[in-house]
Amino acid sequence: MTAPVFVVDSLEHAGGPYVLDGPEGRHAVSVKRLRTGEEVVLTDGRGHWAEGVVAAAEGRDRLVVDLGAVAEEPAPRPRITVVQALPKGDRGELAVETMTETGVDRIVPWAAGRCITQWKGERGAKALGKWRATAREAGKQSRRVRFPEVTDAATTKQVAELLAGAAFAAVLHEDRDYGSEPLATAELPSDGDLVLVVGPEGGVSPEELAVFEGAGARAYRLGRSVLRTSTAGTAATALLLGRTGRWS
Repeated sequence: MTAPVFVVDSLEHAGGPYVLDGPEGRHAVSVKRLRTGEEVVLTDGRGHWAEGVVAAAEGRDRLVVDLGAVAEEPAPRPRITVVQALPKGDRGELAVETMTETGVDRIVPWAAGRCITQWKGERGAKALGKWRATAREAGKQSRRVRFPEVTDAATTKQVAELLAGAAFAAVLHEDRDYGSEPLATAELPSDGDLVLVVGPEGGVSPEELAVFEGAGARAYRLGRSVLRTSTAGTAATALLLGRTGRWS
């Protein structure tokens, strides 16, 4: 099994003793029960990381690590962004978790017209915080050192602006009568941003489709079955990772 990953605010020095404390130190000592001689990985979640060996576990929340040299993982190309319509209940966190584990690079929450869930005020800030915490924890669990960015919630206009600047812009739309194409055979660029829009359970509205197509996006489908909004982004991300060679 690969070494567990813990998140720190920054990794600036190139080795030597490092004290991991606070919530991450408590998790390492009291939950993971790491002991002297075990290996760990520390990361800032932004691509900087270093391997280390536990030198001592002190109290309940303090781990002393002999840290190796700091390395930087290059940002993957092409970059994959999923615009995720807000699902009901905890399905939003499920979508973020599985997309993070799969390898998405950026997640944009979208308040689509047919979304039952709406993020407003304190409730919206709390929901966004849950999405970001989920991405962080899923990044650690999947041994990533570059976690996906979870942006502020976007309006339809802001999503259209994002699509207009993409190297490849796709709206996942399962209505075959609409004329969508298979994502599996779409021509993909070798670099730039690939942006996928995942609609709510009620689907992307005709008005939203028109706005997105005006921004340069096209409608694509995944397969014969209709996926839920909480799983479509993960399936599409996996497909693109395989087709672009990032899973090679």
